[in-house]
Amino acid sequence: MKVRKAVITAAGKSQRTLPLQTLVDRDGTSKSVLAILAGEIIAAGIEEIAVIVCPGDEEVYAAAAGSFASHMCFIAQPDALGYGHAVHCAATFTGDDPFLLMVGDHLYLSQVEASCVAQLLESAATEDCAVSAVQATHESKLPLYGAVGGHRVPGSDRLYQVEKVVEKPTPTEAEQKLIVPGLRAGNYLCFFGLHVLTAAVMKILGRQLIAGRADLSSALAEIARSERYLAHELKGRRHDIGLHYGLFSAQLALGLAGKDRDEVLSNIVELLARSHV
Repeated sequence: MKVRKAVITAAGKSQRTLPLQTLVDRDGTSKSVLAILAGEIIAAGIEEIAVIVCPGDEEVYAAAAGSFASHMCFIAQPDALGYGHAVHCAATFTGDDPFLLMVGDHLYLSQVEASCVAQLLESAATEDCAVSAVQATHESKLPLYGAVGGHRVPGSDRLYQVEKVVEKPTPTEAEQKLIVPGLRAGNYLCFFGLHVLTAAVMKILGRQLIAGRADLSSALAEIARSERYLAHELKGRRHDIGLHYGLFSAQLALGLAGKDRDEVLSNIVELLARSHV
């Protein structure tokens, strides 16, 4: 599976300003969150990016993208009809092609040389199927994320055959439906904010919209029942910048992973010392 297109969703009311925020990237350069995301996508070999935005936000997003704007088109979500509808707004852009889907209010920091996007694209190409990135997440965070249940792919310690998909399950529901053998007790595989999906997902979302409201998690659950669909526990961490102190946590993680690590650590130590004076 060769993926040439990417979709970034950024039209949610609580999300629309987050990709415009400026952070200092690992190379020490100030960039918008949108530019950081686009840089990871372009570096992984994808050159066409659709960004789903609120009507009227096209120009400010193009400015925030900087040099990456030439790789982007901006698609307005005309009505606030939810995340599934936002994804489907890119149906004409993706056509019959597989595509990378990324949320605009997360940053992704790899723990290895290959970026999180590159890791996921490699899995999709090797396994020739839809793949969602997941992260082992404590049950206390279940109200924030969709989660999957399934079993490990034989011979792999990070790939899982997805059997169930549940959006923001309760701990009781997760314990009943989403236990994955080998995970630490109280932890579940929650979505990372990155997916490589096939055109079948857009078709399902389109049918859902005709019937009422589109929901990505239920569309992914249908994919799990109809075709091979994997989850990949990436070697990296997601940072949800929409959470309380989320931008601060993301900036700290970028600093600790970048070229100015020693300076950042020194500043942290100094701040901690002063807080105890």
